[in-house]
Amino acid sequence: MAIQKKRRVFSALEVAKICGVVNQTVINWIRADHLKASMTPGGQFRVYPDDLRDFLLANKMRVPEELWELLNNEELVVVEDDKVLNNLMTVQLGRAFPNLKIRQAFDGFEAGSLLTACRPKAVVLDLNLPGVDGYEICRRLKTQEDFHNPFVAVVTAGDNPQAEIDSRKAGADAFYLKPVRTEILVETLRIRFGW
Repeated sequence: MAIQKKRRVFSALEVAKICGVVNQTVINWIRADHLKASMTPGGQFRVYPDDLRDFLLANKMRVPEELWELLNNEELVVVEDDKVLNNLMTVQLGRAFPNLKIRQAFDGFEAGSLLTACRPKAVVLDLNLPGVDGYEICRRLKTQEDFHNPFVAVVTAGDNPQAEIDSRKAGADAFYLKPVRTEILVETLRIRFGW
C-alpha cells in the first residue's frame, strides 16, 4: 500500500498573518469566493498552497518564501507550441506523476507569465517558440534567483548540432531531440527528484 505524503495546507489564521489582516477578513474572502478553501469536518477553513499563491498574485501581494518553497516541489511546466504534443506530454507525465501539478504554456510569452507565477521544480522546454525563444527562457530560469534554478529538460526538433551546445550554455540540464519518448523524460525526472 502506497503512503502519500501529507500536503501542507494553511488555516485562515495563517493566511491572515501572511496577508497582514485579521482572521475574519480571510473568512470573508473565502465566503465571497475570492479565495478558494476547503472546510474541515469541524468547520475550519483550509487553503491549499497553490490557491493561496494565486490569490496573493492576483491581489498584488507578496508571496512568502515558505510558500514558494512548498510550491517549488509540486509543479512541472510543459512549454511546447505544438498543442497536440504539449497535451500528449502533459497527459503522459500526469499519469506517471499523479501527485504532481502539471501546467502548460504554448508560446514564449505565456511561458514567461506562467513560470513567474508558479516557479516550478522542473520545466520541459521547446526551443522554437513564438514570442520569446526557449534559449532566452532557459537563461532566465537559470540566472534569475526568483526562479530557484528549476531543472530544465529541452525537447526540440531539428538536426542542428549547435542546438545542444547552445542549450547547455543557456543552462539546460537535459537535452532531447524530437520525437522523444515520454518514458525517457519520466525516467530522467524520477532519477533527478525521486518522484
